[in-house]
Amino acid sequence: MTELDTEILVVGGGLGGVAAALAAAKLGRRVVLSEETDWLGGQLTAQAVPPDENPWIERFGSTRTYRELRAGIRDHYRRHYPLRAEAAKHPELNPGAGRVSKLCHEPRVAKAVIDAMLAPHVAAGRIHLLPNHRPVAAHTTGDRVDAITLESTGERVTVKAQYVLDATENGDLLPLTGTEHVTGAESQAEHGEPHAPAEAAPADLQGITYCFAVSHHEGEHHVIDRPEMYGFWRDYQPDFWPGPLLGFVAPDPRTLEPVKRTFVPNPPGDPLAVSADQSADAGDKELWTFRRILARNLHTDGAFDSDITLVNWPLNDYWLKPALTIPGHTTEADVETAHREAKQLSLSVLYWLQTEAPRADGGTGFPGLKLRPDVTGTEDGLAKSAYVREARRIKAVTTVTEHDVSAEILGVDGRVRRDDAVGVGSYRIDLHPSTGGHNYIDVASVPYEIPLGALLPVRTGNLLPAGKNIGTTHITNGCFRLHPVEWNVGEVAGLLAAYAVSEGVEPRAVREDTRLFDDFARVLDAAGVERQWPEVRGY
Repeated sequence: MTELDTEILVVGGGLGGVAAALAAAKLGRRVVLSEETDWLGGQLTAQAVPPDENPWIERFGSTRTYRELRAGIRDHYRRHYPLRAEAAKHPELNPGAGRVSKLCHEPRVAKAVIDAMLAPHVAAGRIHLLPNHRPVAAHTTGDRVDAITLESTGERVTVKAQYVLDATENGDLLPLTGTEHVTGAESQAEHGEPHAPAEAAPADLQGITYCFAVSHHEGEHHVIDRPEMYGFWRDYQPDFWPGPLLGFVAPDPRTLEPVKRTFVPNPPGDPLAVSADQSADAGDKELWTFRRILARNLHTDGAFDSDITLVNWPLNDYWLKPALTIPGHTTEADVETAHREAKQLSLSVLYWLQTEAPRADGGTGFPGLKLRPDVTGTEDGLAKSAYVREARRIKAVTTVTEHDVSAEILGVDGRVRRDDAVGVGSYRIDLHPSTGGHNYIDVASVPYEIPLGALLPVRTGNLLPAGKNIGTTHITNGCFRLHPVEWNVGEVAGLLAAYAVSEGVEPRAVREDTRLFDDFARVLDAAGVERQWPEVRGY
């Protein structure tokens, strides 16, 4: 077994993990960054999900380095793609002209930009990358984590570190290290949240999704083999759904009213005219343009014969079984089954689209739909990892509840101010159908400040969350789980660990000692971490 010794270990190379490693390395700290797949970037790359962001993201509402990531993605297209002159000059270029985000793009472009952002620190030896490694064991003494053992194709490496950051998609280090945590839904009695269930439900988690990319080539035949579970998914109709899951009628997440979606591959028109503002229009009613990641008409004539769109729709959310081991509820075998069935669902959606989906011209099927494994970097054409919306969450010094973010409770102008604010975020409380058999919960929210206390476990001293595993509830996870907030949380965790190493202080002391917090706040400010919102309204 190999052994490594570092100052900060970041386990998980998603957006939070990348931001954490980058932040700590910029302050001169030595970092080991591990990732289960061979792509850094998590939900933006390996999970293939275009960013979900607040409506003001072009002006404020994220950290400076997150804006640098966004700018780098746009610059990549300007340098390397045959954009029309008007598109290349557009200051807010949206490469996919998707309606879900002001910056819809291919996952491999985000990967290239992330790799470039880390490259100088890797070259300098400040960041040691361990791709294709997953955590399998933890070594602890009392309230501290001494080391984490990681495994890759049978080979193991144990990494000793002063601080360990859990940036895994599922909060995998929490059970390994014995860090107190929760899963699923808390009871209404615990926090008084209006949308919480009457009884706690640890196995009630939002569904996962295996995303995939497709292009469309009229007159060609790209139909995949019939998936093994196609018969099951073709006939499946949830109790709370207005029709078969494989169909274009699905609930509106905000009203739960049945709404017919349309599907028109390669629509005409100028993509520069597309507006992406979910506060005004969720943009999910036309499926092709909802998460389109390459718009052919942004480029010179003939450069591309099709758009590319990303399928992350109501049709392929999987919620039959939790994709998380939960003592007393699920086993590793259950999790493996959940992932297999989720993949079968996504492949069944594609097969249905290719063979049975109703067309506007009265026909059925789109055999010209082409699965794009080159876009996702996989053999099966699905994303490298499932899109995970809900992880294990630490029991934190501060737990963010619905009372802190809900516009229904606070009013659209309401705000909860935090003396220990270390970032900002804003998104609707957006919970997808869950393994408990619940439909969407989609609640208006207000812009919020991220409290440092939500990043501090109640007991473990040197483990910090760096992603969706912070101190939220099942309800508030719905507005904390998105791309810019995950990056913000990871960046702050990296800065906090670096500050703790350099100053020889404990993270909890930084919050409890006003002098230390003011000093750390100056570190955040220098790094470009926004800690308060200007006057904006919720949505």
